[in-house]
Amino acid sequence: MTDLTISHQPEQQRFVLTQGNAEAVLDYTLNGSSINFHHTFVPPEFRGKGLAEKLVRHGLAWANTQQYQVHASCSYVQRFLR
Repeated sequence: MTDLTISHQPEQQRFVLTQGNAEAVLDYTLNGSSINFHHTFVPPEFRGKGLAEKLVRHGLAWANTQQYQVHASCSYVQRFLR
């Protein structure tokens, strides 16, 4: 996999991983000093390649540097908080 990029789109409260013309998305909501990661989506053609994990780890690392209290209503993200 080449030309893989992860960008933060704070105005849309999401992180986007781009591979070619496809996008994987990690959505969140902010509430004061708390962040809730509530949705992860990876296009079917890219599933099983670890892209969701890269995206979630990136989002969680950012949240930690911002000192947010992290919550996850997304079951996939919950796996990383155990």
